[in-house]
Amino acid sequence: MTALASGNLAVVTGGASGIGLAAAKAFVGLGLRVVIVDRPGEALEAAVALLRGEVVGMAVDVADRVAVEALAATIADQYGAVSVLMNNAGVGAGGDVLADPSAWEHVLGVNLMGVVHGVQSFVPAMIDSERPGIIINTGSKQGITQPPGNTAYNVSKAGVKALTEGLAHTLRQRSGDRVTAHLLIPGFTFTGMTAASTPDKPAGAWSADEVVAFMLDGIAAGDFYLLCPDNETSPEQDRKRILWAAGDLVENRPALSRWHPDWMDRFAAFMRG
Repeated sequence: MTALASGNLAVVTGGASGIGLAAAKAFVGLGLRVVIVDRPGEALEAAVALLRGEVVGMAVDVADRVAVEALAATIADQYGAVSVLMNNAGVGAGGDVLADPSAWEHVLGVNLMGVVHGVQSFVPAMIDSERPGIIINTGSKQGITQPPGNTAYNVSKAGVKALTEGLAHTLRQRSGDRVTAHLLIPGFTFTGMTAASTPDKPAGAWSADEVVAFMLDGIAAGDFYLLCPDNETSPEQDRKRILWAAGDLVENRPALSRWHPDWMDRFAAFMRG
C-alpha cells in the first residue's frame, strides 16, 4: 500500500492557487480525497468548484496554531486518517533585515510557523496510524542561496529546510520508511505570487503543474530534496550556486559573496567552469 493510493486523504495548505492547487488537482487525478486549506474568500471557493468531486475546502489561517490544531481534529473526525500532508501555504512580501517588523511577523507566521503548526498538528497521528504517509513542505531556493532583497522570505524558507530535514530524521526513528518527509524546492514558477508583477507567464518559468509532476516523480524515486529546475536554470547551475553558497562558510568568504563586488567575477568564473 502507498500513501498515494486511491481513496486515501490528502490535506493541502495554500491549496486555492498556484502549486497548492496544482497539487490538489494531481491528487484528485490519483483518486485521493482532498481537503484544500486556504484563507477564506473567492479563491478557495473557486478552487473547490473547479476540482469538484472528492474535494473539500476549509478556511484556516495557518499562522494560528489553535486554528490548525482544531482543523486537524475536525478532519480526523469527519474524514479519517490523513495519508498525505502538503504544507504549502506561503506569502512572498517581507523585505530586508530592517523592514517593517509587522511584515516580518506575517511572513514568518505563514511561511515558517504555518509549517510548524501543520507538522505538529497532523504528523503525530500519521505516525500512530500505522499507515503509509507522506509530508511535503514547500521550501525555496532562496532559503539555500539567500539572494539579497527579501531577507524575511529567505529566513522563513531556510527555516522550512531545517525543519523538514529534522522531521525526516525523526520520522526515520519513529516509523522507519513508512512515513516520509520531502522538501519541495521550486524553481522559477509562474503562480499567483509571481503573476502580481508579471501577468503573463515568462518563457523561463515552469508552470505549477510542471512543478507538481516533478515533485511526484521525485517522491516515487524516494528523493528527499525535490530540487526543481525551470526553463532558464539547469540542475547543474543550481548545484553550482548551492556549492558556492556553502563555500562562503567553508572558505570564510564574505557573506553572500556571490553578490559582493570583490567576488562577483570569481563567482562568474566558477559558474563558467
